[in-house]
Amino acid sequence: MNKNDVITLATEFIDNASANYVSEEIALHPGCVGMKIYETPIFAFGSVDDELYVKYKSSAIIGRHFLSPAEWLPSAKTVISFFLPYTDKIKTANSIDCCWPADEWLHGRYEGQNLIKQLLEYLVNVMLEAGYESLAPSIDKRTKIVIDKENSKFTSNWSERHVAYACGLGTFGLSKGIITERGMCGRLGSVLTELDLPKDSRDYDSIYEYCTMCGDCIDRCPVQAISFEDGNKLSLCSDFLNDIKEKHNPRYGCGKCQVSVPCESGIPIK
Repeated sequence: MNKNDVITLATEFIDNASANYVSEEIALHPGCVGMKIYETPIFAFGSVDDELYVKYKSSAIIGRHFLSPAEWLPSAKTVISFFLPYTDKIKTANSIDCCWPADEWLHGRYEGQNLIKQLLEYLVNVMLEAGYESLAPSIDKRTKIVIDKENSKFTSNWSERHVAYACGLGTFGLSKGIITERGMCGRLGSVLTELDLPKDSRDYDSIYEYCTMCGDCIDRCPVQAISFEDGNKLSLCSDFLNDIKEKHNPRYGCGKCQVSVPCESGIPIK
């Protein structure tokens, strides 16, 4: 099994998954029926020994609770990170109302994340059947969220965004999302495996290298949670998401900072 096999298997899974389309039974309105959620995924393959995983244990980044790839899977040799871009229909729909998420976006965030879980389980099982120990930390029973109320900080012992950065998939934006070659508008996932695959280069030197600091995401945020001084105040963002979930339970999401911005669908030109 090589990198192309992994990419092909994942791409075919997404293309053929019925869960990548909103069914009539769950559609929040008729216009969502049959809507495709994700386009073709993109991948980056990184080393489990990357020095960044040690740095992530600093309290200034994530914290001591962050588990390195080797702590999740001692035999791991490769970190596989992927990004699933949302379709244009989801992006366009969420660009219209500046104050409340579109139904299309709520489907993308909720049903889309359920599909990512299915993809992770599929990839792990394929590699296990091929004889390679593998796991996906985000769906592992050891995954936990750590809340630092004093500093209004929410972290976990595995961060898809930081892993994507380490693997070379993209850099952070002011809103704290990851800007990939397909932009920021989508979802991330990752798998650890003892399958030894060639590693991709990390073609950037700083965490905000792809961000132009244009400030458009500041203007797009309905609750003014983003600023040049503080980046994204996650407590304000989280409170707003709770309000949305209260109305649309179990669905939630906002994504206003990811649409109608230069980094929506690609790396912005500086």
